[in-house]
Amino acid sequence: MKIRMIAVAATSLLAVAACSSTGTDSGNMDGASANAGSSSSSSAAANAEGVMVGGAEMLPTNTIVQNAALSQDHKTLVAAVKAAGLEQTLSGPGPYTVFAPTDAAFQRLGGVVDQLMMPAAKSQLQDILNYHVVSGDMSAEQIMSQIENGGGTAMLTTLQGGELTAKMQNGNVALTDARGNTAYVTVADAKASNGVVHVLNGVLLPPAPANPAPTGPTPAQPQGQMPANTDTPPTGPGTQN
Repeated sequence: MKIRMIAVAATSLLAVAACSSTGTDSGNMDGASANAGSSSSSSAAANAEGVMVGGAEMLPTNTIVQNAALSQDHKTLVAAVKAAGLEQTLSGPGPYTVFAPTDAAFQRLGGVVDQLMMPAAKSQLQDILNYHVVSGDMSAEQIMSQIENGGGTAMLTTLQGGELTAKMQNGNVALTDARGNTAYVTVADAKASNGVVHVLNGVLLPPAPANPAPTGPTPAQPQGQMPANTDTPPTGPGTQN
């Protein structure tokens, strides 16, 4: 099958595409505080107990990869991390802040996901996954503080090199990618030994290449707006401690 190359300089990490209010992951909505003034003691208690993601407790003593493997909602993400050769990176010291799309988010991409898992698409998959990772350990409270200090907007630089635009919408942290797709944090502050994970209900895409080079057949890449993508967040404030 003849196909086009997405292109964006590659490095390492995780994946996600935006979803609609009618198709959003209802999932756990008990992550990051929509109230930037939430107490540090309640945050500490949540971290001590561990945040629930995909029916499993995320343990602060586990690495990001180990915790993701426990979640029943992140099987596609874990498989993608392995296919991209990023398992060792995300198991390293970091720290990293990972915005982790759910299986339901990947399913809305259809057959593109299978194509991205092919060896020929490894660099493209790395780009997409890295676009979901930010260097450092950023809690939901810190992200919301940056949004407030930025007058309602914060720019997050990813390991891929591109930026994500963070805003608050109806009490949810909303992330918009370079192509205008928006996804929302539904569970926040899942602490790991090498960083923190915030569950995302969509897949985000790095900038499209200015001049895609025809280097032979490669798996098709998502182009522009993704299916079922809207700017409507999940019902109610979904990102709270």
